[in-house]
Amino acid sequence: MSLRAYLAFARGGGTTRPDGQIPQSDEPRPGNGPVVLAHAETEEAGRALSVFCTRLESLRPEIQILKTGAGAADAPPETPADTARFAERWRPALAFFTGQHLRPAFLAALQETGTRLTLIGARDAAFSHPGQRWLPDPLPTTLTLFDRIFTATPGAARRLRRLGVADEVLRDGAELRETGLPLPVSDRLLEEMSALLSPRPVWLAARLRADEADVILRAHRAAVRLAHRLLLIVVPQDREDHARIAPMVAASGMRCCRWEDGDMPDENTQIVLAEDTADLGLWYRLAPLAFLGGSLVAGSGGTNPLEAAALGTAVLYGPNIGRHLPVYSQLAELGAARIVRDADSLSGAVSQLIAPDRAASMAHAGWDVATAGAALIDAVCDDACEALDAREAR
Repeated sequence: MSLRAYLAFARGGGTTRPDGQIPQSDEPRPGNGPVVLAHAETEEAGRALSVFCTRLESLRPEIQILKTGAGAADAPPETPADTARFAERWRPALAFFTGQHLRPAFLAALQETGTRLTLIGARDAAFSHPGQRWLPDPLPTTLTLFDRIFTATPGAARRLRRLGVADEVLRDGAELRETGLPLPVSDRLLEEMSALLSPRPVWLAARLRADEADVILRAHRAAVRLAHRLLLIVVPQDREDHARIAPMVAASGMRCCRWEDGDMPDENTQIVLAEDTADLGLWYRLAPLAFLGGSLVAGSGGTNPLEAAALGTAVLYGPNIGRHLPVYSQLAELGAARIVRDADSLSGAVSQLIAPDRAASMAHAGWDVATAGAALIDAVCDDACEALDAREAR
């Protein structure tokens, strides 16, 4: 009755026709594969869900991902008519939600069309909904709509049981956090380059913007005075940046190997210049220390540090890190990342941290952060694949 009351109240803002029927969209549902809906309550949860979606797509390439909520497409208005029209058009096979703010009309409409509903990272905290407080509380009934709930803590599981959620629905989980997916690499090329560069200290400037290149080159020149065999790998953000960076490297007077020309570094090489990020998975694995581009100049928003941390690379970064600030702050607090502001501070950091024991200590702390949410994402992916298999078997 509480959910019915909520839906009845919400109906007043919808687009139901005068005859009481729900209007249907004339647009057909795109594609043929099963649709998987991912709805995020916050942008941070949205980034974590994006990692989950990428992982699930790699396991089930036939699916179509539909993202709604923070940082993605708008979900339908919270009315029975609008949510029913959305659910009827897309008919998701699976839907994944995050957070404590529930949308009863949206969830009820999806369940009505046969969508399997999953809540990820439920915390031991009060749930909320967008309805009026004087209405009967729809949350206990709404929570029973979920087919699976992954809890963040044992306390969350106890709270959900008190609200009427069955034990068979609950699964132990963890806080939903953004995690790093290791970039791919050719094992043959990694083995060859590891043997070639193993005697030398190596650092990386990853996703470098052209406006940052002068600082990087001046820092490298200063660091080479203290470690004459130090090698810098420069990976521009894109080919436009490469076109501007290449003449700067040539004008630096340092001996350069141009990766896109098929050159291989030798004992005299001081800089390896790549054309783009195609082999970034290789370079992260070879360099124990990396400066992440887009962070010294305003406007770029920085680079997600988890792609480096997931591969055991210690992180240096500038002050302009935009939407990635929470992750950088966490890494810095644990000693896995250090901020630099100019060529002098960067060269000093490289000289100090290029020592294998220093870089390894930073990298270990960063790897812990980058993989903290991996077990939860793996568990949700396994559950999703089992549900898709069961759906196909019907």
